[in-house]
Amino acid sequence: MTPFRRGAAACAVLAALSVANANAAPAVGRYDAQLCVATSDAAPSCGPARVDWRSGQRVQVQISDVVYRLKLRSSQLDVVLMQGSMQLDEFSADYAWQGDTLQFADRDKGARYELQLGARKR
Repeated sequence: MTPFRRGAAACAVLAALSVANANAAPAVGRYDAQLCVATSDAAPSCGPARVDWRSGQRVQVQISDVVYRLKLRSSQLDVVLMQGSMQLDEFSADYAWQGDTLQFADRDKGARYELQLGARKR
């Protein structure tokens, strides 16, 4: 996994790359993945995730009983974080693709995310 970029420079890079890389999304299907989350200057916490990439650039990322529902648009994505039927959080963010890794950040909370997709399941 690529190292997380720090500070304001990372936000600027994400914003600049988001438009150029908006069409890099993978094909519809299921993927094994790894999701890393970092806050402030702490080291990222990473773990396995199941990804269901749906039509219309809708994505479900599941880690245990927590589900990130993503909706990718041309330069931003919307995130709804669910645990069962309870909504835990919701935010919009700029995003960028770095190879098979989707990067985005919740600036209000100082959280950075990297979703590294593995091979598509058959």
